[in-house]
Amino acid sequence: MSRKKTGTNEAAAPQVPSTAALRLTQFSHGGGCGCKIAPGVLEQILAKTSSAIVPRQLLVGIETSDDAAVYQLSAEQALVATTDFFMPIVDDPFDFGCIAATNALSDVYAMGGVPLLALAIVGMPVNKLPLATIKRILEGGESICTRAGIPIAGGHTIDSVEPIYGLVAIGLVHPDNLKRNSGARPGDQLILGKALGVGFFSAALKKGLLSHACYTAMIAATTQLNTPGRALACLSGVHAMTDVTGFGLLGHLVEICKASGVAAKIDFTALPLLPNALGYAAKGCITGASGRNWVSYGEHVSLQKKSFSDPEQALLTDPQTSGGLLVACAPEVVTEVLAIFLQEGFDHATVIGEICEGKPQVSVLKSQAG
Repeated sequence: MSRKKTGTNEAAAPQVPSTAALRLTQFSHGGGCGCKIAPGVLEQILAKTSSAIVPRQLLVGIETSDDAAVYQLSAEQALVATTDFFMPIVDDPFDFGCIAATNALSDVYAMGGVPLLALAIVGMPVNKLPLATIKRILEGGESICTRAGIPIAGGHTIDSVEPIYGLVAIGLVHPDNLKRNSGARPGDQLILGKALGVGFFSAALKKGLLSHACYTAMIAATTQLNTPGRALACLSGVHAMTDVTGFGLLGHLVEICKASGVAAKIDFTALPLLPNALGYAAKGCITGASGRNWVSYGEHVSLQKKSFSDPEQALLTDPQTSGGLLVACAPEVVTEVLAIFLQEGFDHATVIGEICEGKPQVSVLKSQAG
């Protein structure tokens, strides 16, 4: 027997949020990899944390601050597993999804692996964001995974206060080609694959100061998959590799130095920059994460402050969302490494310094050309 529906028995339809003047970044207390817990704080949190189970097949765990966990399956295969997610760094939902997915997959490439599949991590304020906006975020992530040749095979969703999107990324690597933070050797040259300044650009965007041309440059950089990692892993002369993200260039290089028991030198004048990056910093477009990064690992950095302006110092710790690969390699393979980057469209890749003997510390210098 059919029943007549009444207004009192019907569930109220969810209110559809208006898309008028909606900015994703208005929901974020921090955007992109600038959301990361500061390295000094994270170190304190993890100081007394240890796994009760450490199987011999676990080739990489948390000990050396590497980009992903690696578990050996056979003599020729190891599983690379990582996860990454954050709040919006841009207002366009599709671009946000693209950036978050590119950033997550980067950790697989940084270990020398090839992505196999991904799982989506989705947290959204469903009563505040239009469902069409949420869908566009997911479509952005899917587009990047399609470009990487992998499926999003599942995931998990929650109703959250801030928009959160990212991936669990699974990949494969030959155990002999695995690249850790701990392999850098004195004499190695340091090569950076992407230009710096993403954090400055994100701060400028929030203030409404970022030009259309610079926004385009930021999206191009942050959605460029770090695919050179696959080929670089096959070079025996490549000794260590990571990607530069939320801890900034110095933070991730300090991690390599600590893990490898070496020191490093950087030539500031050699650093590749996004267009007008320092100009935006001079206008006050600097994220809070940059200062927190300095506090966390400044004791491991040596530079003559009088030789560097405030924007220049901030650049060194500027959080890079979906940043470039940082490679430590033997001098004899530098030409081949740069050629691999260039072949895959990374025209900003360049030598920025070298690894040397000494306690874990990074010295920042300016060459005479600067």
